[in-house]
Amino acid sequence: MAEQKTVAPEASPNPSPTAASAPADADEPAGQDRKGGSVNEGRKAIFRIPATSLLTIVILLFCITPAAFAAPGLQALYLFPVALTVWIIRIRTTATSAGLTVRTVFSTRELPWTSLKALAITRKSRVQAVLTDGTKVTLPTVRTRHLPVLSLVSDGLVSDPSGVLAEPETEKNSGERPEPEPDARQGGDDSGDSR
Repeated sequence: MAEQKTVAPEASPNPSPTAASAPADADEPAGQDRKGGSVNEGRKAIFRIPATSLLTIVILLFCITPAAFAAPGLQALYLFPVALTVWIIRIRTTATSAGLTVRTVFSTRELPWTSLKALAITRKSRVQAVLTDGTKVTLPTVRTRHLPVLSLVSDGLVSDPSGVLAEPETEKNSGERPEPEPDARQGGDDSGDSR
């Protein structure tokens, strides 16, 4: 059985003051949805398979074509690239300030942040949402490296176990950056120099 670590949502939101709000899709203007209406969602992150992976399907089509016309009925081989294209386009997880939207090939599921008990991390660095009733929902294309983004989008409702969003203690307390320690190779002894 695979080991799993859980990351529980925090009780109170603790947004990072240094984090900037930026739209996830560059095609849409900030504060507007695709239909031109106003959206008060705040931050938004979309985790999906990169669209450049569709180029692989074009190459696959060129490779399948000679085999598909070699014998009658082998044209069914074209179903594989079509299915792969649908899978690449459909699979995604969208995180907004309201919650998560998990989209698979055949279904879409809305998960508000309040319904999350924790996030489970599998051995392969995949992330699952553990709901308050104990069921686990796999978040497609979300990996452990995306946990700081989920914390930022959820306004701190999901804690960031990596500490990427946390400010260093020395900067919080003194406001100054500490002096870097001198490198051992740069020691004050010049006896090794040849002149």
